[in-house]
Amino acid sequence: MVALGRFGIRMALGAVVLTFAAVGIPGVATGEAVASLGGGSGILLGRGVCTLTTIGYDRADRLVGLTAGHCTEIGMSVRAERTPDAGVVGTVAAVDHYNDYAVLEFDRAKVEPVRQVAATLIGGIGTPPRQGDVVCKNGRTTGYNCGVVWDTHRWWFQNQSCSQPGDSGGPVTIGDRLVGMNVGHIGVQLVGVTVFDMVCKPSFAPLHDPAVATQIGMVLDDIDRGGGVGSGFRPL
Repeated sequence: MVALGRFGIRMALGAVVLTFAAVGIPGVATGEAVASLGGGSGILLGRGVCTLTTIGYDRADRLVGLTAGHCTEIGMSVRAERTPDAGVVGTVAAVDHYNDYAVLEFDRAKVEPVRQVAATLIGGIGTPPRQGDVVCKNGRTTGYNCGVVWDTHRWWFQNQSCSQPGDSGGPVTIGDRLVGMNVGHIGVQLVGVTVFDMVCKPSFAPLHDPAVATQIGMVLDDIDRGGGVGSGFRPL
């Protein structure tokens, strides 16, 4: 459980630690394959794995993507989980650990950007969800699932989709509109001790900890204010 900056709540966050053996296969040449990546794709970040929120282009026409900040450090290499023989396909260009997002810059020669991964199709950026709305999340660990929004705040919202380690960064959508970035799930603590931490197993279980997602509009506005890689982002 980690205290997550602005949110002021205790979160079970989503980076899964992998061994170096999981990143590459000895004896197989890298750098020849092209990785297909979109919102919901699994990405290897150093020795961890999280989920890509979305992919598109920034104001300078760079191919960029987003993921959760707690998955990354600046300069970290990015690989595609399902295309290990593509090798390093990008780097972490910017990280905001306080607001929990990161900007990734991809190598155009190694990445084929896609709008749809499994059931998630991202056709644009949506308005913030309201209490009672149903949102859907796509993560590399638990896949695509949906749940009602319980609570909303300026930067984040709680919802009943399933979130497990590795799902962090996953897109949260209403229809084909991207409205959030999954960052973890809430566990209940008393005096620093977790007394309730019911992770969804299986992902369609009706009773489990609520997930938490950042408001994607707030993330994009913050990136724009910085003016660096990712500013002026537009999804495919």
